[in-house]
Amino acid sequence: MPRTAKIVRQTNETDIQLSLNLDGAGVSRIDTGVGFFDHMLELLSRHGCLDLEVTAQGDLRVDQHHTVEDVGICLGQALLTALGDKSGIRRYGHFALPMEETLASVAIDLSGRYFMVFNAEFPSPKIGDFDSELVEDFWQAVAANALCNLHVNLQYGRNSHHISEAIFKSAARALRMAVENDPRSPGVPSTKGTLTS
Repeated sequence: MPRTAKIVRQTNETDIQLSLNLDGAGVSRIDTGVGFFDHMLELLSRHGCLDLEVTAQGDLRVDQHHTVEDVGICLGQALLTALGDKSGIRRYGHFALPMEETLASVAIDLSGRYFMVFNAEFPSPKIGDFDSELVEDFWQAVAANALCNLHVNLQYGRNSHHISEAIFKSAARALRMAVENDPRSPGVPSTKGTLTS
């Protein structure tokens, strides 16, 4: 059964269409109007082996916040939908990723419950014209809507671009591990028998 989802979100602030295939080959088509964010989503797709298409039109005349956060909402909803009842998945994923002088790690639990820890500070408020604080806002939106535990830790780093890239790549690899099918555990990976609440 294909593990896919399509999400459409239309508000006074954004108009977003997102499609996701958890069993893809890392193929992406991204157009959010925010260049650096597009780059991060392409990294997420490639390193997570997720096929991801995103088109977003947002109120960029105001700032980038609504666009970035709402794409995060849509991605979280797509993950939750595509996973179904989560039978046969590994559930947990973790990855520590070096990026030049930076080391970041991400751990995820597709538990059906939301919690996020984000221990990462950016040395500069901007990455080009991208607000670096939006990295946390994006992952907050993803975790809240995917109903997962997400822990992001930056061990060290000097360059804000490298820090963001390490976080996105590490999250991609952790997510890839968590959604993988586990041939030794075909049922729902919980003693409760459910991961939907």
